Amino acid sequence: MPARKIRKAVLGDVKEIAALVADFAKKGDMLPRPLTEIYTTIRDFVVYVEDGVVLGACALHISWEDIAEVRSLAVDDRASNKGVGVELVARCLEDAKPLGVKKVFALTYKTEFFEKLGFHQVDKEVLPQKIWSDCVKCMKFPNCDENAVIIELREVNADD
Repeated sequence: MPARKIRKAVLGDVKEIAALVADFAKKGDMLPRPLTEIYTTIRDFVVYVEDGVVLGACALHISWEDIAEVRSLAVDDRASNKGVGVELVARCLEDAKPLGVKKVFALTYKTEFFEKLGFHQVDKEVLPQKIWSDCVKCMKFPNCDENAVIIELREVNADD
């Protein structure tokens, strides 16, 4: 049985995360993330590791005072259909609560995946911080064909 776990990413994971993201970006499934950006946002990432190899990654990126984005969710084919994506997003949501994040959103082509996790679709215009921080860099802007999904988190006391 393989040794598997989800943990916070470390600098040694950056190149494997970058390779996963690049594979999905080549297919048009997500925005590319340059290596420098992954290094500078490494604290945003959690990874799924199986036998010492990063086979999944997901980032929780703070967007504004009470909202964050789940982004760069990528799972290698060797780990697909094992619930890894669900576990990665769940970990990001758990990490968001003690930070005081009230809402988490994603832009996705996999709307049904996120709806199964409690997200619901919203109009992209409710996410102005996202539009100006990342979307303007996208080759599809302003004709984005991704769906916006959002989830509201229950409040967590500092003593929890």
